[in-house]
Amino acid sequence: MINFHPTQEQLVDFVEGNCSAALALVVSAHIDMCPKCQKQTSILQASIGNQALSIDSVTDGADLNVNFGSMIAEITSLPAAEQISVSKREAPTIELDGRKFTLPRALGRYVENTGSWSHLLGNLWQAPVDMGEIGKANFIYMQKGGRVPEHTHRGNEMTLVIDGEFSDGVSDYDTGDFILMNENHVHAPHSEVNEGCLVFSIVDAPLHFTSGIARLLNPFSHLFFK
Repeated sequence: MINFHPTQEQLVDFVEGNCSAALALVVSAHIDMCPKCQKQTSILQASIGNQALSIDSVTDGADLNVNFGSMIAEITSLPAAEQISVSKREAPTIELDGRKFTLPRALGRYVENTGSWSHLLGNLWQAPVDMGEIGKANFIYMQKGGRVPEHTHRGNEMTLVIDGEFSDGVSDYDTGDFILMNENHVHAPHSEVNEGCLVFSIVDAPLHFTSGIARLLNPFSHLFFK
């Protein structure tokens, strides 16, 4: 069950095109997985479009008897033929040790830009994603017992749970959850479920490890999750 969503402000910025490319990508991928945010986004699109049309009408001095709500609803809904086409399109996947994970469509374009899986430590695996100017991105897989050392952030960390569950000492997360962390958060992600957990994460600055021997890694933290 999805419990963590973008805020209303983040959804408005997303619909208006006012958020960063990195945040827009993760929010878009979350919306692909979340019926609640799909509905909320459609409402926002209709509302913002309605406002824009109303402003244009006043500016042009037009006296038009038009149901703008119905017009926007039609614009933002797919024709039946296109809906069929989308439903038949094969969902993108990523594979690790013979196991395939279904990805939200927003991430499908980056599958070909994903590097090979590498073993980090313990039951933790990483596959870097070439995002160009968007930021440093990774698919991270935590097998049962996998743990990222406790850390905070020098910037923002945007994470979407693709498959499975994990906890981090702050909360418990499930498939589809959207998580945004910054320098005000300290956490230690780990998964104890049998199927493990796959997440997609973008960071715009190196992590800062805060506990135990992992602190010795801080001079080299730019090498992790890059």
